[in-house]
This record gives sequence, C-alpha cells and structure tokens, in this order.
Amino acid sequence: MQRRTRIAAVTAALLITAGVAGSATASGQGPGRHHRHEAAALTGTAKLYRSAGDDITFSFDAHLAAKDTKNPAKATGTFRFSHYLHGKGAWARARVDCLVTGGKVAVVSGVITDSDLPGAKGTRVGVTVHDLGGHDRLGYSWAATKDIGPKNLPRCVSSAPFEKVRQGTGDFHVVPWRPAL
Repeated sequence: MQRRTRIAAVTAALLITAGVAGSATASGQGPGRHHRHEAAALTGTAKLYRSAGDDITFSFDAHLAAKDTKNPAKATGTFRFSHYLHGKGAWARARVDCLVTGGKVAVVSGVITDSDLPGAKGTRVGVTVHDLGGHDRLGYSWAATKDIGPKNLPRCVSSAPFEKVRQGTGDFHVVPWRPAL
C-alpha cells in the first residue's frame, strides 16, 4: 500500500511542477488553440479524485509536429505527475518520446528525467487521457504493477483511462491525430 502511495505521489508531483498548462496556454496551444503545424497534441493539468484525499496531479505539454505525422515517436514535450497523502509522496518529470491520439483519447509515453522517487530516473512510463471536458479520465502504465514499471516498457503503452479527474480540475485538451491511411 505504501509503495502505491509513493507511485501515485510521484505521478501527481510531476504534473504540478511541470507548469505545462501555463506554457501551453501561453504558447497558444491550449484548449481550442490547435496550430496547423501540429499533427497531435496533449496539454493541460488536472487532479485525480481519490476519496481518501490523496493529492494526485498530472500535467502535459506534448506535441507531434505536422511534418512528423507518420512517426508518433518524434513527439516532443514533457509531462509531470505527483502523488501526496498526509505530507508523504513523490513527483516525477518525463521527456515525451511518443504521442498517439484518436478522437479525444491520447496515449503519451516518456522517460523519467527527474524525480524524488528513488530508482525512477530512466524509467519509461505511459499515460492515457480521455478528454471529456470537465470530466476527464486518466490511466497510467504502472496501474497493475507494484512499482513505477519496467524500464523496458515500449513507447506509447499505457492502461485504459480508469481514474476520474477531480471535479473542477479537468482541463486536458487532446488534438486528434489524423494520419493518411
């Protein structure tokens, strides 16, 4: 139980420290501001709902340029997450290495570049977001593991978006990917 709490804390912290939502809005890439030079994007910040009062936050600033539409592994950006409960927890920041979107669902993966969770650096993690307006949902690759996950997780792998976003905090924005098939 304590290990899951630390992992969730790391997830929440990454999002809080990223400042992704601010940078996305400032760059004109926030909700409703899709640039023609992007093939796909995932931006925004939200807190997850937990009845025990956990403070879990995720933030994203992930983009796939139009010129790279045939290669989701060319996505760029960062995402952060953190998870705290009763003053204990952790955070992490990851460099995006893949982004795939379909409709209002996005799967992003990245390698943790900074964290206060021992052993997390260098681990690839994946997150899934379902952009439902103010009722967004989220899932993560370590949902069914006892730790943050295997270091050899493939790119763009995550779980179904099973977590609910806390009411009033959901501002994730997914720009759909539309590759020529």
